[in-house]
This record gives sequence, C-alpha cells and structure tokens, in this order.
Amino acid sequence: MSEMLNSTSEAQGSTSSQSGRVDSINEYEKGTSLWSDAWLRLKKNPLALTGLGFLVFIALACLCTPWIAPYGYEEQNLLLGASPPSPQHWLGTDTFGRDLLTRILYGGRVSLMVGLIATSVALLIGVTWGAIAGFVGGKVDAVMMRLVDIIYALPFMIFIVLLMVVFGRNLWLLFFAIGAVEWLTMARIVRGQVQSLKEQEFVEAAISIGLSKWAIIRRHLIPNALGPVIVYTTLTIPSVMLLEAFLSFLGLGIQPPQSSWGLLISYGVESMEEYPWLLIYPGLTLTLTLFALNFLGDGLRDALDVRASKD
Repeated sequence: MSEMLNSTSEAQGSTSSQSGRVDSINEYEKGTSLWSDAWLRLKKNPLALTGLGFLVFIALACLCTPWIAPYGYEEQNLLLGASPPSPQHWLGTDTFGRDLLTRILYGGRVSLMVGLIATSVALLIGVTWGAIAGFVGGKVDAVMMRLVDIIYALPFMIFIVLLMVVFGRNLWLLFFAIGAVEWLTMARIVRGQVQSLKEQEFVEAAISIGLSKWAIIRRHLIPNALGPVIVYTTLTIPSVMLLEAFLSFLGLGIQPPQSSWGLLISYGVESMEEYPWLLIYPGLTLTLTLFALNFLGDGLRDALDVRASKD
C-alpha cells in the first residue's frame, strides 16, 4: 500500500512539474507570438516601412559621416562663402565657406542623439510615474499628479538655465535637462491609459492569483498601453530636437563650430532671403525626419495594439 501511495505522489509531482513547464512554455510562446504578429502587421503598412527605411538611411548616413563626408565640419573656405549648390558642394556652403552637406550630416548626429537620449529619459520617468499613479490611485495618485501640475506651472527654461550655470555647458547635461522637462505629458497619458486598463478582467485575474502591484504594472498594464506611448514618443523626439534648437539659439545648447539641425535652421532663418539654401536643406532634412517618425509611430501603434489584435 505504501509503495502505491509513493508511486501516486511521484506521478502527481511529475505531472505538476510538467504542467509548470508547459505553462512557462505557453507564456513564452504567447509573448513571442505577440511581437511576431506585431511585426507582421507592421510589414503590411507601407507608410510605416517607408518611415522606418528613411530613418535607418539617415541614421546610417549620420553615423558614417567621418568616412563619407566630403569635407570636415570645421573646414572653411572664405573665398567660397555662401556659394549656391555646385558639383563641388552639392548643397552649397554657408557664409564661412563650410560645406552644408557635411554640416547637415554632422548636425544629424547631434540632433538624433538629443532626440533619442532625451526622449528615453522622458519615457523612463513619465511611464513609471504615470503607471504607478494610475494603478495605485487614491491619495498617492492625487499627490503625484499635483506634483506634475506644479512642475508644469514652473518655467522650464529657468530650470535648464540653472543647470547650465551650476554645472556648465555639457552635451550630456543638455540631454538630461531636456528629458527632465518633457516627461510630464507622458505621465498624464500613461496614467489615463492605466486607469482604464486596471478595470479590465485580466487585471482582476492577475490580482486574484497574487501578483504584486509592480508585476501587474510591468507585465500587463504597460504592454497594453504601448500604442499611445509609442505614438507620443515619436512626437516627443522632434519636440526635443526643436527645443535643442531653441536652446542653441539662446546660447545654451550646441555651440559653433559644432552643428545640429536646429542650429543650422536658426542660421538659415537669418539669411533666408539672400541665401535660401541655408534654410531649405536643413529644414527639409528635419521635416522628412519628422514625417518618417510620425509614419512609423502610427504603424507601431496599430501593430502593438494588443486589444485590437485580439478582436
């Protein structure tokens, strides 16, 4: 009898361990299927693929600038100052005789870094803050969102100026400073999404099986809010690029002889009547990049819409 009981318990243990492994495999395959399906839906969106292709092209061009640029970004030729486009200078030169194509490529490296790094800072702070406030609710939510309102009311330029005065002008500090003032809207968007999602049945099921609040936020709420987050992220990247341009114009951002798209546009505005190419080409590059980001963002929103994919 004891042998039968032992064999029965061993069989039950084996069955439970196998079911645990099956559950783990199913969970892994479900996550893999989600991203695979998202990629398949994205590939069916021609505008999103066009935007992705352009962004890859411009990123590679800027990354490989030291090897493909025809001139140095500081190289001047005053005899060719403000020259229109020519076979030697495809996009013309600025008033100091510097090749505009070279400066656009070098400027793209800075602008894309500002967009990506500052947006990543804003994304990390905003998503975490908004998800916690929306899920916990109550007094915690009220206090956290009142802090957001207070920060909204503060002139962000004073914050950035103080950072620059105290720590000096530093490119990485500029990335952090811009990201630290761009997370507020992201927090509000995520909070609203989480407040609507936490009433869904899958969240109640997660609570009933004993998942912690942080696990529910990380595994269930944030993935289901990815659509609006990604769309707003694609809008934040150009926003921080333009903010960097404004700071550079005030003397707080990128300074010559370094270059960025925003700085080139600000110079082009000053002389657009006499030398229109100084504004047209940097402005066109930035505009195409913004369109590409928007196309890609819309495509990613549709591809990652978990609730729509279940219909």
